[in-house]
Amino acid sequence: MAHFAKLDENNIVLSVEVVMDSDCLDASGNESEAVGITFLTNLTGHSNWKQTSYNGNIRKRFAGVGGSYDSTNNVFLEVKTYASWNLDSNYEWIAPIAYPSDGKDYYWDETLYQSDNSKGWVLP
Repeated sequence: MAHFAKLDENNIVLSVEVVMDSDCLDASGNESEAVGITFLTNLTGHSNWKQTSYNGNIRKRFAGVGGSYDSTNNVFLEVKTYASWNLDSNYEWIAPIAYPSDGKDYYWDETLYQSDNSKGWVLP
């Protein structure tokens, strides 16, 4: 089975659809993203699709609903949970302040960070 992310005009993932391998084969019998996209476009009328995979072999990670497709880097991004977080070189969202290394469990408080950008990690 092949998996394809349905994207909106801003490359936000709307859904992930499963397509039979046989519906993604080109004339030589090789799996083709383009053939899968054509199949889905003909089936649904929607034309903005990108193939994704559970094992991360295609576009870094499996596409998640609400996440996005970064066309510049050809990767799927997880949902950006906090406005202040940024992408690292591995396309992971990271806090602007390093997670404390004292072995305790913290959670991120975006409101606290926005009021004082030297704070953000809070003990429960």
